[in-house]
Amino acid sequence: MDGTDTRGTPALAEAARIMTICNSCRYCEGLCAVFPAMERHREFSPGTLAHLASLCHGCGACLDDCQFAPPHEFAVNVPRTMAAARRESYAAHAWPRLAGGAFDRGGIVNAAVILLCVTGFLAAIMPALSGAGGPLSAPGAFYRLMSHGAMVAVFGLAALYAIFTIAAGIRQFWRAAGPAPHIGPRALAGALHDAMRLRYLDGGGAGCPDAQQAPRDHRRLFHHFVFYGFLLCFASTCVATLYSYGFDLEAPYPPTSLPVILGALGGIGLVAGAPGLLLEKRRRPPAFADPASRGMDVAFIVTLFLLGLTGLALLVLRATSFAGILLCIHLGVVLGFFVTMPYGKFVHGIWRLVALVRHAAEFEAETAGTQK
Repeated sequence: MDGTDTRGTPALAEAARIMTICNSCRYCEGLCAVFPAMERHREFSPGTLAHLASLCHGCGACLDDCQFAPPHEFAVNVPRTMAAARRESYAAHAWPRLAGGAFDRGGIVNAAVILLCVTGFLAAIMPALSGAGGPLSAPGAFYRLMSHGAMVAVFGLAALYAIFTIAAGIRQFWRAAGPAPHIGPRALAGALHDAMRLRYLDGGGAGCPDAQQAPRDHRRLFHHFVFYGFLLCFASTCVATLYSYGFDLEAPYPPTSLPVILGALGGIGLVAGAPGLLLEKRRRPPAFADPASRGMDVAFIVTLFLLGLTGLALLVLRATSFAGILLCIHLGVVLGFFVTMPYGKFVHGIWRLVALVRHAAEFEAETAGTQK
């Protein structure tokens, strides 16, 4: 049985109240993973609520179906309540703990860090532009402005810091949800399958409702553009690393090379998907959203858009005199993204995958116990 310490914040107390009501009703149990996972509990600790909140994809289907939704006196609003609980869980599991406040000031923090990083690169590289400016299309041209060793040091340290802090948060998040059953290959494969398909972002199969309460699947579509666009950019970076250290080939690479093709496709996905997500966010009923999360959400989407846009601009214009300035801007955006990764909306994908793994493992254990 879970603990009952839900006094940490009003958002947690409200989440526990609503989950108790939903656990008595269970009308929505076929819509997503939240409700079957909820039914495994009778009381809701902060760790359990954080787990359930990360399973919630905010599709809004349950709010449309709920007989206890406002203006009913029970005022059950699962999407908004879970969004607030997610934001608080990100802050509670941030490392170091003092950095958790960034989740409440996501827009300001993201903008300030990216602006600082871009300004830093411009200040550091601008002197080199006067003597080594011009096109940057030949192999090794990027390193005329910033040495390969310096790039590896700056971005390697930023990436390692992001990985370490996110891993520390995952460890706390996992442990707070309580003991988990054995995670077998089937459970892991099932969770990955659900994550890659964004299975629970479909409103139980009808799509996410918009302001006209019409089920639509555009939100899921644009999430796919951004999600797979980011993965393609990551694959491009991995292949470029292999080219550099495995085959001693220096960037920038030819337009027909694998790193450029992967990066271009990824950039197109980000540039196409990010505005779509902003548009869908604007179309959604206000009742679905946690107002305090808006800055964090928008900042993350805009950062992804800038990653794709500056990368594509550098690719298209790298044979022109604008290449040096575009390289500074792109590197600044990438570094700012790395620095803010552990303290922004990026972590929602990691937390959600971890929650899906636990949910799949618990379901597998239940199934095995039933068959005995």
